[in-house]
This record gives sequence, structure tokens and C-alpha cells, in this order.
Amino acid sequence: MRIFLFFCLLFISCNSKEDKDKYNRQLYRAVNNKDTAILDIHINDKRFYGRYEISHYGTGKDSGDVRGDLRGDTLRGDYHYVSFGGSWKRVPLALLNKEGKLFLGKGVIGTYFNLPCFVPEVPIDYKNPQFVFERIEE
Repeated sequence: MRIFLFFCLLFISCNSKEDKDKYNRQLYRAVNNKDTAILDIHINDKRFYGRYEISHYGTGKDSGDVRGDLRGDTLRGDYHYVSFGGSWKRVPLALLNKEGKLFLGKGVIGTYFNLPCFVPEVPIDYKNPQFVFERIEE
């Protein structure tokens, strides 16, 4: 009986994990003056995750992981990265998917349960973004 219970629990736990095969890989690049950003994400109809790297011309780069949820035409999540100064940082991330491009949003950052997030009372601004990501093929 215990062996049967063990296999039932094992089967349920293995099937409860999110199926990574249902994610589509998308690669984006954005250029702002001499700074370049690469966004390599895996995305489905509900969530995304991947890598994000910003090369700051002449000073170094920020590199780390992104993850989050899709809310309509917006990707909302966070960017956990090592800054070019060498320390770990976490910032909220909002990308508007419009006309096949991703527009990086700016907003007021607050904290919730000690995690940085955009303050809900202040709308995220997608006008004059630091980066506009265009999809590229490998």
C-alpha cells in the first residue's frame, strides 16, 4: 500500500509542474544611442522567463534573469541581475507588446513584502522608452 501511495504522489507531483515544452522562444534586441539590450525569453499565453542583458557603452553591462506574467498585451515581472558594479539587484519590469515590438515601461517603484514593484496608483509610462525591442531571428 505504501509503495502504491508513493508512486501516486510521484506521478501527481511530476505532472503538476509547468510544461516547459509549451513555451516559445523569442529573441529581441534594442539599441539606444550606443547602449544595446538583448532579451531572450520563453513565452506562452500566461507566463514568460528568460535572460536580459544591457550593454552600457564604455562602462560595462547588466546581466540577469527575467520572469513574469502576461496581462493582455503587457509582460509584467521582474529583472534580477548583476549590475556592472558587481552587486545583485532586482527591479520590476513592464513591456508593452505593440506592433510586434516590446516597449520598455517606466514607473514609480515601491516595495511590497520587501520586493520592488511598480506602484499601482501611478500608471506605467510607455512613451519615450529607454528601449524598444525588435524581434530578431537567430
